[in-house]
Amino acid sequence: MSNLLVNTRDQQFVLFEQLGIEKLFETEAFKDFSKDDFLMIMNEAEKLAVNVIAPTLKEGDEEGCQLKDGKVSVPKCFREPYKKFCEGGWLNPMDSPDVGGQGIPASVGFANSELFGAANYAFLMYPGLTHGAAKLIHSYGTDAQKEKYMHRLFSGEWTGTMCLTEPGAGSDVGALRTMAKRLPDGKYLISGTKCFISAGDHDLTPNIIHPVLARIEGDPAGTKGISIFIVPKYRVNDDGSLGEFNDVNTGGIEHKMGIKGSATATLNFGEDGKCLGELLGDERAGIKIMFQMMNEARLGTGMQGLCTASAAYEHAVAYAKERVQFVPIWEMKNPDAKPVTIINHPDVRKKLLWMKSHVEGLRSLCYFTANCIDMSRVAKTEEEKAKWEGFLDLMTPVVKAYTTDKGLLICSLAMDVYGGYGYCQEYPVEQYMRDEKIATIYEGTNGIQALDLVGRKLGQKKGANIMNLAVLIQANIAKMKANPELGKAASLLEEASNAWLELTMFFAQAGKSGDFLLPVLNACKYLELFGDVIVGHFLLDAGGVAFEKLEAIYEAKGAASLGKKKALQRADKDAAFYSGRIASAKYFANEILTTLKSRCEAIKAGDKTPLEMTDEAFTC
Repeated sequence: MSNLLVNTRDQQFVLFEQLGIEKLFETEAFKDFSKDDFLMIMNEAEKLAVNVIAPTLKEGDEEGCQLKDGKVSVPKCFREPYKKFCEGGWLNPMDSPDVGGQGIPASVGFANSELFGAANYAFLMYPGLTHGAAKLIHSYGTDAQKEKYMHRLFSGEWTGTMCLTEPGAGSDVGALRTMAKRLPDGKYLISGTKCFISAGDHDLTPNIIHPVLARIEGDPAGTKGISIFIVPKYRVNDDGSLGEFNDVNTGGIEHKMGIKGSATATLNFGEDGKCLGELLGDERAGIKIMFQMMNEARLGTGMQGLCTASAAYEHAVAYAKERVQFVPIWEMKNPDAKPVTIINHPDVRKKLLWMKSHVEGLRSLCYFTANCIDMSRVAKTEEEKAKWEGFLDLMTPVVKAYTTDKGLLICSLAMDVYGGYGYCQEYPVEQYMRDEKIATIYEGTNGIQALDLVGRKLGQKKGANIMNLAVLIQANIAKMKANPELGKAASLLEEASNAWLELTMFFAQAGKSGDFLLPVLNACKYLELFGDVIVGHFLLDAGGVAFEKLEAIYEAKGAASLGKKKALQRADKDAAFYSGRIASAKYFANEILTTLKSRCEAIKAGDKTPLEMTDEAFTC
């Protein structure tokens, strides 16, 4: 079922048939929910995405954000959808009812976010960042700060941001220069400049709450000396009303390649020496605190990779089914042959299957990661909780980087399916590609995510997390090896998984011997290999579920011969869906997993040419 944004049938398949989230209903945290509840919530999310948010995509991109007299206005078409979004409780449905949420599982929340992000990710950034800021105050704020700021953020009455980056301190957060000066009343004077601040200034809400990283005067350099402060655009009186302007000035907004409806601002704090901030949590704990929001944002950015790729793929399929051009290659010599829709041409079909298999694999990866949050929450033992949290730690950089890298490629292939029309603004795929690109860069570049995976995550808990993942993959392989349809794919996954694990151990040994440069040099390639293996695993797992369902349909409908099975796939939507899932698993194994061992061997060869070149050799 396609709405030209997200295949909702596949969403339901991943959640209920592959991940089996119904088991959550047996736990105390989710006992009041049912499958019908989740389906109703997702159906309402789809209506909002398709009917309210999606119509803002083109208009929001064309109008963009405007800065006039120091104030930023967002596209006019965003205002009513934002109001409906907040009134419907979509800003924080995964949170507790105590803060206005519905307490739904993260996995269902991610499914909703895929719909909203596919409709218009630039729009979704305003409530998305607001949720992250509210969660920070919920986790680390005092009772007074929660009363003052948190509830208005969770409701969407006010919005929030994340203020880390500075002109001289981008990914190197420890080099920041923003300062905080203690005042006798316990507050702080904030002074400094932050840049690339998403949703940094706008006219959607009357106040904006900025979590700001800064260094208290006298504290040490580097990340260990950083604290975090709540800095409102307008001060908030004790009774909750807005007070005077808090000396947070917009120095400019960026003119960007994509996500033009999202206001990306440079903010100057304390130009007139009147910017007040409140310490959030303990002094010098700013990085630890902000990492909660950063990890949430990284998963959200990974979802951006999936959202936009999903929409691009759905549009490409629809176009390929409508666009008539050329006779079939096998009819080239037939003078009476008639042109067909381009989905009949082999090259187009292969491009579409590459996109389909990756989109479906990315969806399973993202929803599994969300399900790790749910499973850690309902775990009955500390060991079980640690296992699910370990998966979450391991998957976070992979979701952020692999999903956005592949998402960009999916958007590019979608444009190829359209041909020259795809490059023009008449169709949406050129905007999808522009909007997607930033996801590989912000919230920690994908290169930094790869370094995080190789340098930190692989060694966590003495490698227990990676071994738990390997056990999960091996169990899937063992189960699927005898499958008559997917046995070959299981063998290919086994070979790929073994090669990846050998490379992982090779990196560990290289680190012990002091040759850390080889893993660092190949960190991005390693993350891609990691992503290929885990997506291959999820596609095979999903293919196994689909195989059993499809065989049951064949038996119920009396389809024993190949011809009858093919006819049933054309006539029965469920049969078509499950056969498509099996095709994705087989194709990905043959197209991607077959190359994995050689890619691992290339890394193990130890070539360091990029490091051995002189700087001058790059330009001569």
